[in-house]
Amino acid sequence: MPDVPAYERDPTLTRLETSIVEVGTTGGRPFAVLADTVLYPEGGGQPADHGHIDDVVVNDVQETGGVIRHILGGPVEIGPVTVRLDWTRRFDHMQQHSAQHLLTAIAADRFGWQTTAFHLGQHVSDIELDVPSIGAGLLQAFEDAVAAEVRAARSIAARRVSRAEYERIEVRSRGLPAGHEGEVRLVEIAGVDLNTCGGTHCASTAELEAIKLLGSESLRGGTRVFYVAGGRLRRRLGVEVERTAELRSVLGAADDELVTAVEARIEQLKSGNRARRRLEEELASLHVERVLARPESVSATHFDDMDLPFLQRVARELAERDPGRVILLTAGDGEEGFFLLAAGVEADADIQSLGPGVATVLSGKGGGKGRLFQGRASRLSLRDEAANLLR
Repeated sequence: MPDVPAYERDPTLTRLETSIVEVGTTGGRPFAVLADTVLYPEGGGQPADHGHIDDVVVNDVQETGGVIRHILGGPVEIGPVTVRLDWTRRFDHMQQHSAQHLLTAIAADRFGWQTTAFHLGQHVSDIELDVPSIGAGLLQAFEDAVAAEVRAARSIAARRVSRAEYERIEVRSRGLPAGHEGEVRLVEIAGVDLNTCGGTHCASTAELEAIKLLGSESLRGGTRVFYVAGGRLRRRLGVEVERTAELRSVLGAADDELVTAVEARIEQLKSGNRARRRLEEELASLHVERVLARPESVSATHFDDMDLPFLQRVARELAERDPGRVILLTAGDGEEGFFLLAAGVEADADIQSLGPGVATVLSGKGGGKGRLFQGRASRLSLRDEAANLLR
């Protein structure tokens, strides 16, 4: 591997003729070491590149002890190969990572907020700043300041300097890795930032296209700011536009009336649920009165479209008003549904012994304690047989 690998010499290079110099396995997966590579290994907060070595997929790239291993989807042999980069993934990482450098520089120089951490996520990235909170006004001012530098199309370039030169110049850095020796790689946004970094970056802030701050949250005494940049922002906007169009169609409301329309629908739903609960309570009471009018030791009733809480309500009231009765209730439109077995305190029935038998007849499963056993059934058509078992 040359001192400066191809992915660093030219971050836009997507294809390279090289050779495999070593093969092996790690964690049960095959890997290859190349003479040179366009695939960036995970590091500095930037995920690893993906791509292909000939026709074999590269799922991961890791650097261990100065050796870059390409983790593969299948075995390969030592010899000449062509390496191809998944450019869409790489350019997305370049945009998000370069955006982080710009955000970090503007946060520090314009607002006095130092970056303490950076996370490049699959869909959303974030930086952590050493400020307890950021109000909506300040967050907007932060975004506006960053947007101005994107419009300025400032060049972004990387270079290597000696350790001695690094010590002499003013560089934004959280410190070099433990045991680092030799040259130090710097990434510079002209007139804005000079930072230590080993990642791949855009050639200009113009390539970031745009950066949108999605919000912030307090975290560990600081503030995490979420953002998207470039292609991610455009794709996210496209999804939001489509979703808004669907909501307009469903709710029959204009964009600026959607929230109000949703709130009105939620209130209607809550009101409907309250009315339904009242009706179910009345229905439960009517059913209880009907059952009590029949002098029997075991009562069995089926409801087509009720749920388990309704059965519990009926069983509870029946057991209280007729403590000597055994109750079997089922609910469901078809073969599948619920069953509930209960008994009053004076009933001569061991519900925990009877329950499994009822569940078996109904091809169901259930459980309970004391004088209640309930569960799901998949053969409700056999509910009469279950009642006869109890009788």
